[in-house]
Amino acid sequence: MIEVRGLGVTFPGTPAPVLRSVDLDVRPGEQVLVLAGSGAGKSTLLRVLAGIVPQVVDAEVTGVARVAGLDATTTPTADLAAHVGTLTQDPTDQLCLPTVLDEVAFALENRGVDPGLIGPAVHRTLASVGAAHLAGRRTAELSGGEGQRVALAAALVADPQVLLLDEPTALLDPAAARGVARAVRGAVGDGRATVMVEHRLDELGHLPARVLVLGPDGRVRADGPTERVLHDDARSLAGMGTWLPLSAELTAAGVGSLERLTVDPVPTSVPGVRVLSARGLSVRRGQRTVLDGVDLDVHAGRVTAVVGLNGSGKSSLLLALAGLLPAGGTVTGGSVGLVFQHPEHQFLARSVHDELAWGPHRARLPDVDERVSAGLDDYRLRGLEDRDPFRLSGGQQRRLSLGAMAVCGHDVLLADEPTFGQDRRTSAACADALRRLADEGRGVVLVTHDLRLVGEVADDVLLLRAGHPLALGPVDDVLADDALLSRAGLPLPAVLAASRTTGHPVRAVLRALRTATLPAPVRA
Repeated sequence: MIEVRGLGVTFPGTPAPVLRSVDLDVRPGEQVLVLAGSGAGKSTLLRVLAGIVPQVVDAEVTGVARVAGLDATTTPTADLAAHVGTLTQDPTDQLCLPTVLDEVAFALENRGVDPGLIGPAVHRTLASVGAAHLAGRRTAELSGGEGQRVALAAALVADPQVLLLDEPTALLDPAAARGVARAVRGAVGDGRATVMVEHRLDELGHLPARVLVLGPDGRVRADGPTERVLHDDARSLAGMGTWLPLSAELTAAGVGSLERLTVDPVPTSVPGVRVLSARGLSVRRGQRTVLDGVDLDVHAGRVTAVVGLNGSGKSSLLLALAGLLPAGGTVTGGSVGLVFQHPEHQFLARSVHDELAWGPHRARLPDVDERVSAGLDDYRLRGLEDRDPFRLSGGQQRRLSLGAMAVCGHDVLLADEPTFGQDRRTSAACADALRRLADEGRGVVLVTHDLRLVGEVADDVLLLRAGHPLALGPVDDVLADDALLSRAGLPLPAVLAASRTTGHPVRAVLRALRTATLPAPVRA
């Protein structure tokens, strides 16, 4: 169903190929998991198979890529789409119709399916990905996670022969991620070939039987049975920044359980002055109240994580705190910088260097060159100075959006999904960067579905449910409260559940596991 031979891809203006000499065969009915570090070509491989590269996005492509018997590099993308269903890394890239029902029905209408069959097929597919409750919604009003489920339904509804999934759970809460993972496993069906890029391996449940690993140079490093590849080469894969399931991560650390780790104490963050305060915050979107009755104090030196199910009002809270969304209640405090959920929405320059310099120049800050240099180092952007921000990988774009806001020196940094699209190494580096900002005396508020990130970097947790505050308290207290997490519908990732048995604070355990698997100094 998929045949790739000697595939190489080089984008204009880049000094080296993103992919080199890649071979891949995927049989009908087979599902392949693709793992690699950030910027190693995972998404590029999927875009070639979908016909987007080089037909829509210009690139020099060598070798052979055949999908469903068609040359993916020359067959018009519209013709290829008759056989291929694609979910991109960011669902806003592909949601284009005004309502959820229109969006999911579109693929069937394009194929001339009997109108009487379209409605039942749309509702059936929405239900299969846990999105039946979104049927009456407008796509512009969906949260990122809700949009991801709708985009997955749109990719599945026409029953494609080939399914290409680029991080299908990246913007989903833990419960929704598990549900979508089950839907993806069921979607393989008879004769369907699936290639999936994913980071959240423990939340996938049963991993695909086969894994393809791309090295930092864009070459195939390993291709074989998942269990054997992940455990036999666990140490080097972890060093590359590849996410691993907990069992393989423990293998990389050289221990059988978290209790065997050497855990050092971590400093306790002391709250500084209050730099932002919200009282009775409420937000309406159209006829819906998406946030109601939120009180929040942000202190210098502290990181507050905002968590909850998709559609619980997390991103709306950040927009209201930044003054970018009309809201009831009051917000008072110092200067605020916001990192959007979608990085490309805030890019203003045509090079990484100029993007980092833009804010400091506009604010007439001193030492702009020093701030840019620190941003390049802190966010692992060194070597990308002359690259167009819109030509970066998703993970690189996210790090640039974080760095460009961090160098401005705001009293408060608000970050929406700051580790979206990151590999293990760059995710840890971004966590360190956020922690440093707080330690330097700023207040940090982050929205995330990554509860591991919450445990690693946050001091306090605000838990939202259906737009209402459910709890606000220290991270160890909130993550240890099973009844509270159950009410919120948030299952713990395997590593956080296992950390409870150690008797140590969760941040200390996660830092010890990172030290054992990423021994080199990590800087964002």
